[in-house]
Amino acid sequence: MPLFLGTLGTTITPGARSAGGTLEAKGEAVRQLAYVDSVAVLRELNTRREGLEDDEVGRRREQWGRNEVAHEKPPAWYAQLAHAFLNPFNLLLTTLAVVSGITGDREAVVVIGLMVAMSTGLRFIQEFRSTKSAEALRKLVRTSATVERAGDAFPPDATPAMRRREVPMDELVPGDIVYLSAGDMVPADVRLLAAKDLFVSQSALTGEALPVEKADRADPPAAASLPAITELPTICFMGTNVISGTATAAVVATGSRTSFGAMAKGIVGQRVPTAFDIGVNKVSWLFIRFIAVMVPVVFLINGLSKGNWLEAFLFGLAVAVGLTPEMLPMIVTTNLAKGAVAMSRRKTIVKRLNSIQNFGAMDVLCTDKTGTLTQDKIVLERHVNVVGEEDDQVLALAYINSFYQTGLKNLMDIAVLEHAELKKELAIDKAYGKVDEIPFDFTRRRMSVVVDHEHLHHQLICKGAVEEVLAVCPWVCDEDPTAAEWSGERRRVVALEAERRDDARELVAEMNEDGFRVVAVASRDFDPSHGPYTVADESDLVLAGFIGFLDPPKESAGPAIRALAQHGVRVKILTGDNDLVARKVCRDVGLEVEHVTLGGEIQGVDDAALGQLADTGVVFARLTPDDKVRIVRALRARGHTVGFLGDGINDAGALREADVGISVDSGVDIAKESADIILLEKSLMVLEEGVIEGRKTFGNTIKYIKMTASSNFGNVFSVLIASAFLPFLPMLPIQLLTLNLLYDISQTSIPWDEMDPEYLTVPRKWRADDIGRFMLFVGPTSSIFDIVTFVVLWYVFGANSPAHQDFFQSGWFIESLLTQTLIVHMIRTAKVPFVQSRAALPVLILTSVIMLIGILLPFSASGAKLALVPLPASYFVWLVAILLCYSALTQVVKGWYIRRFATWL
Repeated sequence: MPLFLGTLGTTITPGARSAGGTLEAKGEAVRQLAYVDSVAVLRELNTRREGLEDDEVGRRREQWGRNEVAHEKPPAWYAQLAHAFLNPFNLLLTTLAVVSGITGDREAVVVIGLMVAMSTGLRFIQEFRSTKSAEALRKLVRTSATVERAGDAFPPDATPAMRRREVPMDELVPGDIVYLSAGDMVPADVRLLAAKDLFVSQSALTGEALPVEKADRADPPAAASLPAITELPTICFMGTNVISGTATAAVVATGSRTSFGAMAKGIVGQRVPTAFDIGVNKVSWLFIRFIAVMVPVVFLINGLSKGNWLEAFLFGLAVAVGLTPEMLPMIVTTNLAKGAVAMSRRKTIVKRLNSIQNFGAMDVLCTDKTGTLTQDKIVLERHVNVVGEEDDQVLALAYINSFYQTGLKNLMDIAVLEHAELKKELAIDKAYGKVDEIPFDFTRRRMSVVVDHEHLHHQLICKGAVEEVLAVCPWVCDEDPTAAEWSGERRRVVALEAERRDDARELVAEMNEDGFRVVAVASRDFDPSHGPYTVADESDLVLAGFIGFLDPPKESAGPAIRALAQHGVRVKILTGDNDLVARKVCRDVGLEVEHVTLGGEIQGVDDAALGQLADTGVVFARLTPDDKVRIVRALRARGHTVGFLGDGINDAGALREADVGISVDSGVDIAKESADIILLEKSLMVLEEGVIEGRKTFGNTIKYIKMTASSNFGNVFSVLIASAFLPFLPMLPIQLLTLNLLYDISQTSIPWDEMDPEYLTVPRKWRADDIGRFMLFVGPTSSIFDIVTFVVLWYVFGANSPAHQDFFQSGWFIESLLTQTLIVHMIRTAKVPFVQSRAALPVLILTSVIMLIGILLPFSASGAKLALVPLPASYFVWLVAILLCYSALTQVVKGWYIRRFATWL
């Protein structure tokens, strides 16, 4: 077997440019295969035109493996469960639970265990369901191919059609002969042996919206103008789609050795940490540092002052639990799960819950162009004469040509035929009859039909590539001011002189700059006796004008981009398509584009310079997959939270590199597997809704963290002061844990709270330094009133000895719970609570219930078991005064904090 098969798999790399790029030196092998004849192709691949025999197929499959690309298989349920458990807060809480168990504090073990179990269970259930949904979508993709196989089972005179069979795509091997037709996905990298009217969409691979022509033969280009691998006219690539035409091809590479497979190998493995992961880790370490400082201090002060080191240790452990926001994993997971449910109602599958929060933090959205900003549909937008004026004659001629051609129609023909009103206006069935056809080929790059016009004359109508049609047009239709209406005979025909020819080229160039794919239309009249028609008759034609095709922008794209901008999200276009098309589309949807950065411009640019370029640029065109990954990585390195929306093979790497990867259910498998979120509708408006949902999720999470962190720090600070002066513990460990549990329960309704509209207008990120600062400034505010409570209990109520410690501990228990619960309403908004901003009903109800339980608990049997005792009515008079003063001071501190640091939540 030739060595060619062994080297070919490494030649098609994910670095292939969509236009004008270069490949590694090994790419020469596939280039050589692209320009030799079919006999040489079969010889190099050690195969034959009637296909491989089954025994040979088996041997090759053992050598080259199955035609499968690397992809992330859904993890087993137990692996997903472990992933749901493994986060910094769960690990911290589990450590505390283990220590509590060793010291015999069973109540702490139960409380902490419940928190961890609820958090892990919620996250596991949501992500397991999402994974199943995404896997169901993946299985909808067609996975078979039509192949021709030789063997004894077929008679000697068997036709190719008799030898064809449908086989699973993963059973293909190099050397197989496959058949392609409209609607097929190319099952491997193949070299065309025969092709008719073949147009292939490579948008999934290159990002180019319009289909490209493919042929079974091509002349080698000049060495100075080598095309990119994806531009080779005789090579089709795995994962691309046949738009029109038919072809027979030989498989040259399968599985991981294809261009698709090379990209797939690069994205399997550990994902980079997202903004959410980094933020949670920083906040986790913040609490660990506070615990590491506060707990030993509390332990030593109580041990030295009270002399009971075991009791001091247990109290220190309770303080550690009190400092830890043990409900955080559950609150975060509930928030994220609630957001995922809300997104599912908007036709969105959330595969990874963390991505909801990243949505809210996103300040840069990178997206491809095709199908996101555009309709992903070719439309005939212009039909003009040679001076650029709209001309119905040009449209009529193009329509007749497309109507009568017998080859499989490409997307541009279909766009022409959408003008169905012309069939009636032109009375095609009566006024015209088809006489002959001169098919398209890749040498002439044009095709013609000949029609009989009302039995008066034959009319040859030609359309094709501009230069190729101009080459056979010495004449042009000129305006005839005396003509009342159009007919072929009443148009004035004049010579297409050099100056006018240059003007026509300039018009085409202007249309190209506006993003149009331009096709020329020409005609010639013949006597009815002429025939048969050949390529030689495509001469002495009269140029009618040009038709321009475009993938038009979506009506929703402009409003969606403006809505995202209003919410602080900048949109950047990363496309493999050409810069002219990208500029036109962006202009139409309202994106200001001063300069389009091409892929070639970022080659050799270091990461720092690329970061600056990516930050200031808006549109990046002619990008390779690696270029997209580098741009996303550079933006993240500059502190941005980056989202990436893509659905093609060339988007997979960037999807994984982004903080939140977004794909669509119509995208290729590799894109959907790389994404965190799958949209069932490819629309930027859906993303805007996701941004809002993400910010609500993040806002409610930050509420909990700042409420708990500041309140717990204030409590521990109060404990620290009380421990230094009191002859007894200010609160028993079991009381401290119960207080913490009740306070945490009061906050479980936070995911259902609303955010102030002002909060949702800008991206929000995790900031551990801000949380630490918030703790230090807001936390001690509650300590002031804790100390006031200590003074009142000591001097007013005489709880100033170990004999009265139950009274003291009960009084502080109620005051601490009520101030902690009240802080929920003070911190949840930057406005004045209850007046300018009111909490959602679930929050109001639950906090009220918890405050009532705290007041009644010392009067109950359960309270007695916790060593809590009933308090006199006069205590509650003092309590109301303390709470009112506390609320007033907290509001004052809030106003100062916002003015000083320009932030609250």
